[in-house]
Amino acid sequence: MDQTERITIPGAAEGIPALLWGPASDRWIIAVHGNFSHKADRVIALLARRAAEKGYRTLSFDLPQHGERAGGALPPDPPSCVSDLGAVYEYVRPRAERVALFGCSMGAYFGLLAYHGLPLSQSLFLSPVVNMERIIRDMMAAAGVSEERLRAERLIPVEGGPPLDWDYLDYVRTHPVRFAWESPTSILYGENDALCVWPEIAAFSRRYGAEVRVLPGGEHFFHTPGQLSAFDDWVAGALRE
Repeated sequence: MDQTERITIPGAAEGIPALLWGPASDRWIIAVHGNFSHKADRVIALLARRAAEKGYRTLSFDLPQHGERAGGALPPDPPSCVSDLGAVYEYVRPRAERVALFGCSMGAYFGLLAYHGLPLSQSLFLSPVVNMERIIRDMMAAAGVSEERLRAERLIPVEGGPPLDWDYLDYVRTHPVRFAWESPTSILYGENDALCVWPEIAAFSRRYGAEVRVLPGGEHFFHTPGQLSAFDDWVAGALRE
């Protein structure tokens, strides 16, 4: 989409680089990217194009240590990300009569943490993380790190991935996705998602009445032409006028 505007949203410790996609509107979508991604991710660009067709303006932004914020002051931990999402919502709310949410992977998890209880018109989740504790435990098992060792050492580097962080584990353990979530929610999930397992997605769907579309052969990371085309079609059908 050609019509984009770069802005900076005031944050607690540093400005939050953001993009506005599409023409002015009183309907907005807050788009939260996944891990190792950024505010101009391909799926966000596809979302913004479809959203503009239905009269929405999309706001996307870089989470701490992602995109333009690589090397910044804030760590990419849940408290920092939740705080950023709060700042983004405070920016959008006075400008919008209707606010929707898009979250990809861990971006969906941070959106759930930050926005439960807020009046979202709807939520669209791609490959959503709904049980971060289980993912961290799997990482610990793969690295051969016990909970006792992590508690003692606090931070343990892992080859080929982010470090294991005791404070991160403690936070997600005390903030499970078990709260009220009233936003009408649609999920696109890849059949072969190796990170977010189907029983957790199914349990989330039952708990919150979320609609789930399963893409045969799909993965956690939607990146092939076929997967991106399926995502584009899903957004077109799931996003309400």
